[in-house]
Amino acid sequence: MTAPKTQKRGRAIAMTGQELDAFLAEQRTCRVATTGTHGPHATPLWFHWDGTSLWLTSLTRAQRWKDLEQDPRMAVVVDAGHEYGELRGAELRGRVEPVGEIPRTGEPNAELDKVEQAFADKYTGGQVANDGRHGWLRLRPEKINSWDFRKIPAS
Repeated sequence: MTAPKTQKRGRAIAMTGQELDAFLAEQRTCRVATTGTHGPHATPLWFHWDGTSLWLTSLTRAQRWKDLEQDPRMAVVVDAGHEYGELRGAELRGRVEPVGEIPRTGEPNAELDKVEQAFADKYTGGQVANDGRHGWLRLRPEKINSWDFRKIPAS
C-alpha cells in the first residue's frame, strides 16, 4: 500500500497525522460521494478510521453500492465546527474494495474482527450486528486533504 499523496495547498492549516487520527476517531458521520450513471450521489454514513483505512458499512442494495460496482472511486468528507474560526475537516479520496462476504452475515473473517468491534463500540454499545443486508467497504485513501481553521493566526 502506498502512502496518500501529500497535501499541496493549505499546508499551514493542515492537520498533522496525529491530529487527523484523533479527529477521525471522535467524529461520527461522514459524507460519501460516488458517481453513477445518473451523476454524483452523496450520502451520510457512519465510519471507522483505523489509521490507514476508512471502513464503511453499506446496504448492498443501496445506490451507493451499485455506483461503486461500476466505478470504485469515492470521496469522503468529515467536518466539524460552526463558527469560521473553529471549522476543521478532512477529505479522503481513493478506491474502495468490498471486504468479507456480501452481504455480511458474520462468517469468521480475521480482517474484519477488529473493525467490526471498533465500529460496534463507537455506535452500537459494543454489540456487533451482521444483518445480512450490509457489506463492508474499505477506502485506502490515495489523497487526503485536511484543514483546521483554528490554526489561522488571529489578525
